[in-house]
Amino acid sequence: MNWEQLLSLKRFGDTNKRIRKEQDETRLGFEVDYDRVIFSSEFRSLQDKTQVIPLSETDFVHTRLTHSLEVSVVGRSLGRKVGQKLLKKYPHLQEVHGYQINDFGAIVAAAALAHDIGNPPFGHSGEKAIGEFFKSGIGKVYKTQLSDKQYQDLCDFEGNANGFKIITQNKLRLSYATLGAFMKYPKESLPKKPTNHIADKKYGLFQTEKHMFENVAEELGLKNRSEKDVSYARHPLAYLVEAADDICYTIIDFEDGINLGLIEEEFALEYLINLVRDNIKTETYYALNNKEERVSYLRALAIGTLIDEAVEIFMNNEEAILNGDFDCALFDKSKYEAQIDDIIKISVENIYQSEEVIDKEIAGYQIINKLLGVYTNAVNKSFDGTASNYDQLILKRVPKTIDFSSDDLYERLLAVCHYVSLLSDSKAIMQHKKIGGINL
Repeated sequence: MNWEQLLSLKRFGDTNKRIRKEQDETRLGFEVDYDRVIFSSEFRSLQDKTQVIPLSETDFVHTRLTHSLEVSVVGRSLGRKVGQKLLKKYPHLQEVHGYQINDFGAIVAAAALAHDIGNPPFGHSGEKAIGEFFKSGIGKVYKTQLSDKQYQDLCDFEGNANGFKIITQNKLRLSYATLGAFMKYPKESLPKKPTNHIADKKYGLFQTEKHMFENVAEELGLKNRSEKDVSYARHPLAYLVEAADDICYTIIDFEDGINLGLIEEEFALEYLINLVRDNIKTETYYALNNKEERVSYLRALAIGTLIDEAVEIFMNNEEAILNGDFDCALFDKSKYEAQIDDIIKISVENIYQSEEVIDKEIAGYQIINKLLGVYTNAVNKSFDGTASNYDQLILKRVPKTIDFSSDDLYERLLAVCHYVSLLSDSKAIMQHKKIGGINL
C-alpha cells in the first residue's frame, strides 16, 4: 500500500479526481468529513446511547456522544503527530502532492468521530441482543431462507458494519480516505476469525455494502488478503482510530468508575500513577485538593503518555503496516501493556460487571427482543399481504426514511435491525412501552 492512494479525497459519485493541491485551504475535504458526521442525525442520537453505565442518571458518566468526541480529539492528535513524521519520511507527499500535517489529523478525527455511529442502544449488549434474536430466538426461523453470510451478519450483528452502512449513505458522501480509516475490520462476516490477525477479530461490512466496500478498497489500494472472500488489510490510519478508542475507554471509563465510587480512589490512583510515573510532577499532583482534580490530572497525563507511545509504535512499524503484516493493535506492542491490562481488568470487575450495568443490560435485552419481534413480523406480513391492522399501525410509526419494502428477505430483516439500532436508549424504551400499551 502507498500513502498517495491511501490519502484519496475521492467521494462516491465523483467523475473527476480530486487533487490535494487544488483544495480550498479554508474548507479542506477531510475536514468536511468531520462536519458531515457531526451534523448527521445518527451522530446526534449518540447523546442518548449507553457508553459504560447504561441509562445512568449521573452527570459523571459518558454517553456514546461524549465518548466519540473525546476519541476524535485524541485521534486528531495522533494523526497530526504521525503526519508530521510521515511528511519528513516521505517529503514528496507535501512537496509534490500538497498534503499537510493536519490532513492526517482530520482523517483520523473524522473516522474516530464516527467510530460508534452504528452502535445500537444499550451499549455492546445491544449488539448481542440483536444477534441472539436470530441465533437462538424467534429470528432463528429465517436461517434456512438466507445464505450463510447473510445469516451470520444477523447472528453476529456488528456495530462497525452498521456504522459503515450509515457513513456510506449518499447524504454524507465521505472521502474514501476517511471511509478506509473507519474500517477496523475490513472483511465480511464469514469466514469467522480465519486468523489471529487484528483485522480478522470481527467483521466490518454487511452483504448489502459488499460491492461498495470493494470499490473503496480498490481506490485506496488496500491489500487483498483473500482470493475467495472480501478481506483486506487495514488502512494504516485505522490503527490510529483504534488506538484513540483504546486510550479513551481504558482511561476515561476508569475515571467514570472512580467518580461513581465503583473503584476506590486510593486503589485507582495507584493504577494511574503506575502508568504515568515517568512523567508525573509530584509538586503539581500533591497541590491538588480533591479526588476529581487528582483524577483529572492523572487522566490528562495518561492520555498524553499513551498518545506519544502510540505514535512511536506506529512509526516503528510503519513499513509492516503498509505491507499489511502488522497483525495486532498498537498497544499490544506497548511498554505500558501491563499497566493498561491492570486498569482494564479492574474496570471489567468493578464497572462493566457491576450490578447496575447488569440489571440495565437485562432490560435492554428484553426491549430489543420485543421490538425486533414486532417489527420483523409486521414487515414480513406486509410483504406477504397478510398484515393485520395491528401490523399496519406498527409500520405507520416508522419514519419514511426507513425502507422495509425490499423483495429480498435479508434486506428486509437487516433494515429492521438497522432501524432498531438507530433508536436511542430512551426512544427504544418509549417504543417498547407504546407497543406494550404501557403508560398511554
